[in-house]
Amino acid sequence: MLLAWLAHLYTASGLVLAFLATLAVFARDYRAAFFWLALQIVVDATDGVLARAARVSQHIPWFSGAKLDDIVDYLTYVFVPALIVWQAQLVPSGWTIWVAAGILLSSGFGFNREDAKTADHFFTGFPSYWNIVVFYLLVAQWPLLVNAGVLLTLVALVFVPIRYIYPSRTAVWRVPTNVLGAIWGIAMLLMIRQYPGVSSRLFIASFAFPLYYVVLSVVVWMRNR
Repeated sequence: MLLAWLAHLYTASGLVLAFLATLAVFARDYRAAFFWLALQIVVDATDGVLARAARVSQHIPWFSGAKLDDIVDYLTYVFVPALIVWQAQLVPSGWTIWVAAGILLSSGFGFNREDAKTADHFFTGFPSYWNIVVFYLLVAQWPLLVNAGVLLTLVALVFVPIRYIYPSRTAVWRVPTNVLGAIWGIAMLLMIRQYPGVSSRLFIASFAFPLYYVVLSVVVWMRNR
């Protein structure tokens, strides 16, 4: 029982990380904000293993760890990145609220569809990786209209029922996907540490895993259809 509660507490720590990231955003300390968000990704990638080992559903059947996980994920993957879009003025000033609203509302829809996470470990629609997208936009310093175009395209893709692999639980190429994901995660941490003076070579090389992830997801989705 105690281990089960500790597993839930570990998941809930993401709420504190979301709060710390929010404070950093208002202080315009985006490096610190993304450090807290990166730490939350580590928690998110490991809390499921701990929960299954602790058999939380058997020991505390009346408490929904899945619902808690969704609340944490919405705050850290959606709300805080949308706040950064607004605070950092990543899109034209007249578009800021509309783009942020698009991120918040589309992901609100995405999180609440019954097939958001499928039984065979896929996400349906763009899986709200807004924290990653917004970090790339901050580093790239592309024109504001380009940023808006990227974000609005992804808002639309939330509603397109392409299935994206769930990296930590996929049955498809799990080992290479997780090894490449771990290498990419290290590269992202290095970029966060370097921000705002991120190495251009590291930045370009870091696109290898997202490209791999999207291509693999689309190929598997088309094959399964």
